[in-house]
Amino acid sequence: MKKIEFREKRFFPAVCITAALLFIMGFFIYKKVINPYKEKPHVRIGLILDGDQATPYSENFYNALSEVERVYKGRVRTIIRSNVTVDDEENVIKDLVSEKCDIIITNSYGFGDVAKKMAKKFPEIEFIQATQSNADKKAVRNYHTFMGRIYEGRYIAGQVAGRKLQELIDKRKIDEDEAVAGYVAAYPYPEVISGFTAFYLGMKDQCPAATMKVKYANTWSSYQKEYDIAEELINEGCVIISQHSDTTGPAVACEDATDHTVYHVGYNQSMTGVAPTTSLVSTKINWTPYLVSAVGAVLSGHEIEADIDGRVNGNDAGAGFDKDWVRMLDIKSTIAAPGTEKMVADSIAAFRKGKIHVFKGNYKGVDPDNPDDKIDLNKEYIENKKCSAPSFHYIIDGIEADD
Repeated sequence: MKKIEFREKRFFPAVCITAALLFIMGFFIYKKVINPYKEKPHVRIGLILDGDQATPYSENFYNALSEVERVYKGRVRTIIRSNVTVDDEENVIKDLVSEKCDIIITNSYGFGDVAKKMAKKFPEIEFIQATQSNADKKAVRNYHTFMGRIYEGRYIAGQVAGRKLQELIDKRKIDEDEAVAGYVAAYPYPEVISGFTAFYLGMKDQCPAATMKVKYANTWSSYQKEYDIAEELINEGCVIISQHSDTTGPAVACEDATDHTVYHVGYNQSMTGVAPTTSLVSTKINWTPYLVSAVGAVLSGHEIEADIDGRVNGNDAGAGFDKDWVRMLDIKSTIAAPGTEKMVADSIAAFRKGKIHVFKGNYKGVDPDNPDDKIDLNKEYIENKKCSAPSFHYIIDGIEADD
């Protein structure tokens, strides 16, 4: 019995010690792996841009980070690296890591693969990528993607253009077969194709006779190339020009047109400053709500997606007019067709209530990279159903797209 008692006395402390060790190890794993977040008194943000403040797209990120700094006064320091190429992105990220950044934000679709790879290499830093669809929470916990549902804004911009075209037809300034819009597109990517399709469908909603020509610049930010393509479209008879490209070149080309009046519909910023007599309206993604929430989450020690007011799917988030992630800019009432402002307000309200179905109608389309891949929009295509980045990639009836 004594031996049994002796063993029991020795066994009890051993159990306690083992339990204590397991608790400590479990707590460590919880803090470092399961719950790696902790409150921070301040954060350092690295922002990587493919352009600079002269390019409207990149300027919107400058403006969003300025608002972040205003909201979190004294708690945020921002380091910006502009005009970064894809080839140099990894070196720039390493530089920002050496600057002890807590958050690194990248703004170009082409930056996504490297950003995701570097996020895996530096798990203590939160990486935030705009306009991508490659977030995978299980594989890379600290890599996040986000984007506004810009097809909503482009659809309404198209409505503004279509209403103007219909006015020109009704006043017999153009014939129905002259109701042609031109579109300066950066690349034949789903993001771009989705955008100009939404624009076209918005036009058709207001002007059934409208058609559209698309020409690709194969660059995001060449002022001269975008200007030249817009000029080509104007010379081919287009009476409205829109764009998915990053400079003011197309707007200036409309303002410079002499043979006939050509109206412009812009993207990323108001174009009334460079095209005061021809700019009808612009639309843009508002990056501010997401970035304010994301930075606030890091400061508070929260998982980023837990604090995002939008549609969240894993580490990806998106929203539209419903959460102010998309905006319309500067309707020029002096040249827009009568009733345009009310139409825009009504459409924004309808989007907020989920009452507009953009990619639906009596249209058929073909994937430009795979002629065997076809679509019939009598069955609605739900854009942004699985991720915040656009996925629609078909050229539909009535759109002429040059390779």
